[in-house]
Amino acid sequence: MTSKRPVTIIGLGAMGTALAEAYLNAGHPTTVWNRTAKRMEPLVAQGAIGAATAAEAVEANDLVIACLSGYEATMEALAEAKPAGRTLVTLNSGTPRGARAMAEWAAEREVRFLGGAVKNVPSAVGLPDTLLYYSGDRDVFDEYEETLRVMGGDTVHLGTDPDLAALHELGVGGILLPSLLGFYQGAALVGSRGVTAQSIVPYATKWLEMIIALLPEQARRIDERDYGEPESALGLFYDTIPGDHEIGVEGNLDVEWHRPVHDLLQRAVDLGHHDDSIAALVEVLKKKDDSE
Repeated sequence: MTSKRPVTIIGLGAMGTALAEAYLNAGHPTTVWNRTAKRMEPLVAQGAIGAATAAEAVEANDLVIACLSGYEATMEALAEAKPAGRTLVTLNSGTPRGARAMAEWAAEREVRFLGGAVKNVPSAVGLPDTLLYYSGDRDVFDEYEETLRVMGGDTVHLGTDPDLAALHELGVGGILLPSLLGFYQGAALVGSRGVTAQSIVPYATKWLEMIIALLPEQARRIDERDYGEPESALGLFYDTIPGDHEIGVEGNLDVEWHRPVHDLLQRAVDLGHHDDSIAALVEVLKKKDDSE
């Protein structure tokens, strides 16, 4: 199987542009389309073929990669296309329900479909350790795996359910903003003393590495609902709530973003989890069935 399959990229935001550039750099004939045609110009200058319409872009190649804002935007962009027989790969945000609707849309039009997600920033596209995962028809993934790997060397098929990539995207993606908020608060705090954000990067990195090392054990506890004899008890976090407010005053910071977390901790303590593992918070996050 040739590694130089022609590809079509629909949607040329920062990520879509990075995807197209990766294929051009790897020597793949690449057709591009974007609603704002001006975004195509730099890629055309690099050798891409600019399509006048989305329908024309879909007609150009068997493999179509859509990198738009969501599933509805993809359906809207391809409304006038005749994609029967094509393979559509979506790399966008969205819910599992949206992915299932996209799969149904594709099946109705005799389109082979893979839902996917890029788990990195545009500048990392094409690197050997950049993660992309997909779900849907395994035969389609196997057929195009080599070509998909151009976008990132860590390329994974999660399963045949078409919504698994979206499920994992939300399951993993929820880690990002709280982690960054924690760093931004730290940067604002040390900045209140004239210390640069750069100065805390080595220590924040070590802290994140420690958190990474904890994840397998935290996952085991969650899967087994085993919260006893913890190294880090939930009560340790609960007891520091006053400190969050105090540091807000000292550093002149808005710490209101902690309020929902404090509420979760309070509810967990009220349920008797003060001396349990912090992983017991997952029990508070789960909504109970009416029958329970």
